Amino acid sequence: MFDLQVLAVQADLTRVITFIVGLEASLRTYGEIGVPESHHPLTHHGSNPESIEKFKRINTFHAEQFAQFLRKLGAASDGYGSLLDRSMIVYGSGISDCNAHTHENLPIVVAGRGRGLRLRRHVVNPQKTPLTNPFMTVLDRMGGRPESIGDGTGKLEQLTEI
Repeated sequence: MFDLQVLAVQADLTRVITFIVGLEASLRTYGEIGVPESHHPLTHHGSNPESIEKFKRINTFHAEQFAQFLRKLGAASDGYGSLLDRSMIVYGSGISDCNAHTHENLPIVVAGRGRGLRLRRHVVNPQKTPLTNPFMTVLDRMGGRPESIGDGTGKLEQLTEI
């Protein structure tokens, strides 16, 4: 699916893609990386070290697939530059602690160089910053100028160039 996304953008068939790499509620197994158990039950690991290790393997696998996608975007051109340099990509999770079902302090990656994003750094937002704030920032940089999204409280100025 990542390869198809690179081709679709390179061929200018689309400019916006939404893709779920691995839905946490999925019962998919990952035999190809040595995890025969379903994904979702492993998210409720109950601090079991064996389950945590398998859950880590799944998350590592997803992150490796994403990194490969970024490399392919960086190697592909649309005639004006690399697709990665001309893109804005958000990658992350919808939950931070699967056992407690918390949605705070979510780690996300914003990649690409599209439209004035300040990247290649680690940003820690204040406690209780809604996940929708970086989405509002990305939409704003793309010209969307959203007034609000869900529980968003505003754009993240630390993501934009000054």
